[in-house]
Amino acid sequence: MTKFGAGKMNVDPEALHKKYLLERDKRLRSDGTAQYIDMVGELAAYAADPYLGPDVDRAPATEQVDVLIVGGGVSGLLLAARLRHATNGTLRIIEKGGDFGGTWYWNRYPGLRCDVESYIYMPLLEELGNIPTEKYATGQEIFFHCRALASHFGLYADTFLRTAVTAARWNADSARWLVETNRGDRLEAKFLCLGTGGLSLPKLPGIKGILDFKGRAFHTSRWDYDYTGGSPRGDLVGLRGKRVALIGTGATSIQCLPALAESAQEVIVFQRTPPAVDFRNNKPTDPDWASALQPGWQKDRMVNFSSILQGLPVEENLVADRWTDIWTTLAGMGGGEGEDDGTDPMQLADYKKMEELRSRIDAVVDDPRVAERLKPYYNLFCKRPLFSDEFLQTFNRSNVTLIDTDGRGVDRITETSVIVGADEYPVDCIVFATGFRVGVPCYEAGGFRVVGRDGIDLSNRWADGVRTLHGIHVHGFPNLFIVGSRTHAALSPNFTHFVDEQSDHIAQIVARCLDEHIRTVEVLEAAEDMWAQMMAAVAVDRATFYEECTPSYLNNEGATDRPSYFGAAYHAGLLAYVDVCNEWRKTGFERDLDIVHEPQLSLHERPGELRC
Repeated sequence: MTKFGAGKMNVDPEALHKKYLLERDKRLRSDGTAQYIDMVGELAAYAADPYLGPDVDRAPATEQVDVLIVGGGVSGLLLAARLRHATNGTLRIIEKGGDFGGTWYWNRYPGLRCDVESYIYMPLLEELGNIPTEKYATGQEIFFHCRALASHFGLYADTFLRTAVTAARWNADSARWLVETNRGDRLEAKFLCLGTGGLSLPKLPGIKGILDFKGRAFHTSRWDYDYTGGSPRGDLVGLRGKRVALIGTGATSIQCLPALAESAQEVIVFQRTPPAVDFRNNKPTDPDWASALQPGWQKDRMVNFSSILQGLPVEENLVADRWTDIWTTLAGMGGGEGEDDGTDPMQLADYKKMEELRSRIDAVVDDPRVAERLKPYYNLFCKRPLFSDEFLQTFNRSNVTLIDTDGRGVDRITETSVIVGADEYPVDCIVFATGFRVGVPCYEAGGFRVVGRDGIDLSNRWADGVRTLHGIHVHGFPNLFIVGSRTHAALSPNFTHFVDEQSDHIAQIVARCLDEHIRTVEVLEAAEDMWAQMMAAVAVDRATFYEECTPSYLNNEGATDRPSYFGAAYHAGLLAYVDVCNEWRKTGFERDLDIVHEPQLSLHERPGELRC
């Protein structure tokens, strides 16, 4: 196997291009994203929260607050933390789960880890005096850190858990958002912040017969430990003697497969598209390294990581992971001239990187036939790159069977079996590792209507395309802030860095409004137009790239009639986005917002201000 970046790896660009298109065509479907189904109606049981204890009754609340945040995941947590630093305004958080954490609350499957280094992903480590135990922390450790953040900032007292927003409507007379919940709460908030998350709607494949199965079946985001036994650490004793079907070979599957294989009698992996899996190289945190860290170390490390991914020069690669290796190596390999046939140098670099990953499969997987079926034939960033030190090795176990469906997927599910073509595979349990609806708008992720000024529904406002300023403000929706949405904002593998910067930006705006007794702020349409022009000025035309990609959420499952997931973002990079927001607070606040101040009342006429 030729090492990446060392020597010349011979590839045939023309042959690979044809191969990639052939593999894409096998997977194109006329139903696109509609091939997946939501966990509603007859499938609602799949969405039930398996982690809740007995419910605690509470009376419906009627209250007024300065800021109401919808969502207690990373976005809501970080915004609340930044608001605590910036202002003493009253705060209420609404979270449908039983605790904070969002993605890390719902996803507790065995083997779960973040694919971004813990030291830059786990937010506000210095604030809490916490150092992760490993370079890539387990999901359980990240979940505990989210709970620690909530405790540190005193958020539990200000949060309604196990509560879902059912409606949010702007009241022009009171200049407040009226928010209702499924528990009968009627809340009034001066500012409404939507942090409903990008991975909050799990999806199931629309396989014929999915409701017919009589065994146990669940989605990985609702792991059934009552059935499997064990814990996120593994030891799934309930699967002993059981045949388990694992449907899906994406980011979730590559992490939970090793734990399933350790306990089950047999695991049958049903693959439609092979994943591109690089090594992770995880390791425990070096205590000497941790003790030598200086104040500000985490922010320096986060900026260093983002700088490398943005193509900015750095003196040292502090993170030195596979993300930064991919970017620096592809840039280095793609910096020269193309081949004689005119192949783009970056495309050639991508071919070589993928050839390295395919060669790694040959080196790791013992059975050549299995190895060949595991090889991905598409460009690296047609899907999110994956990292594992265990996934490929698991196919060397005698109790693991790979069923490659050659791009078709599973054909049917019966009461006892999974069927592909003419072959039937009896199983006791089906684990759906089929991911989430990614990139859905905030109101869809939250499952409620957002109605702004003059009765405008946000879904109607965006019917012909999303319009915002910085992905945060929307014309017609005063005092509304969207946090954590990548649409019209920056893109980064390190989601928490992006959210923290955006949260700090919003918190400073809210603080200014409260300090200066500003009644309402609403972005002007001209500012939305300006932001659209700024995004267009730095946009990268990737239409052909995604059109030729194998279907995934990144290209709307092959549907090219609407923007891809990355198509409606600010492509200049996270750090450039942060610079734009910082400068805007200085020079754009009055220019781009319609600002209405509170009526000037005498001191004895002013209503008492609610404060924490």
